[in-house]
Amino acid sequence: MNLIAWMIVKCEIAFWVVIGLGLLTRYVFKQKKAGLFLLALTPFVDLLLLIITGVDLYRGAIATTAHGLAAVYIGVSIAFGKSMIQWADDKFQYYFTKQASGKPKRYGIEHAKHYAKSWLKHLFAFLIGAALLVAMIYFIDDPSRTNALLQITKLWTIVLGIDLLIAASYFIWPKKSKSISAS
Repeated sequence: MNLIAWMIVKCEIAFWVVIGLGLLTRYVFKQKKAGLFLLALTPFVDLLLLIITGVDLYRGAIATTAHGLAAVYIGVSIAFGKSMIQWADDKFQYYFTKQASGKPKRYGIEHAKHYAKSWLKHLFAFLIGAALLVAMIYFIDDPSRTNALLQITKLWTIVLGIDLLIAASYFIWPKKSKSISAS
């Protein structure tokens, strides 16, 4: 595994450690401001990954799938970061305070609209990640060194299209409650 691949792994671990410390500080130590501060540090983990990726490419590395995944990771983290933190916050709150978030399960058109909003977040992640990928391709300006970045952009475009089809399918065939579909 190359340096960038290891950095992605380390940044992912750091992302969840910072979130865990933030939630621990917020709920166990009852320090809401300090917990919020720790949760606010998560974008800096992404910034660190971006800097390391850029420096590696600047030093002449041939772009690999790992370099491309760094851009994907950053886009996903920015677009979905708040909802990932909210999910972790809900789970942490439930397990440590035994208070459920009270969010009901979604079915029918409500589920379809929720998934469509999630697809829009995916589109936002794609726009960020693809912009970073295109910027790296432009910055390196050597197709022999950037083929992996182009391939990731193409693959992600296909995944985004499939996700759009899934989102649309929920409007055509709405998700039904198990109690309703069992009858």
